[in-house]
Amino acid sequence: MAPLNRPQPIVESHDLFRGHNEILISHDGAIYRMKITRQGKLILNK
Repeated sequence: MAPLNRPQPIVESHDLFRGHNEILISHDGAIYRMKITRQGKLILNK
C-alpha cells in the first residue's frame, strides 16, 4: 500500500512544555529529556 501524502502534524513547543523549561519523553521504552536552552533552542538527550 502506498503511503498517503498528508502533511506532518505540527506541535507547538509551548503546548508540550506548558511553562516548564524541561520535559521527559517516553519513547520505545526509553526516557528522553528535552530542554529549552537560555538561547531558546531545544536539546534532546537520552
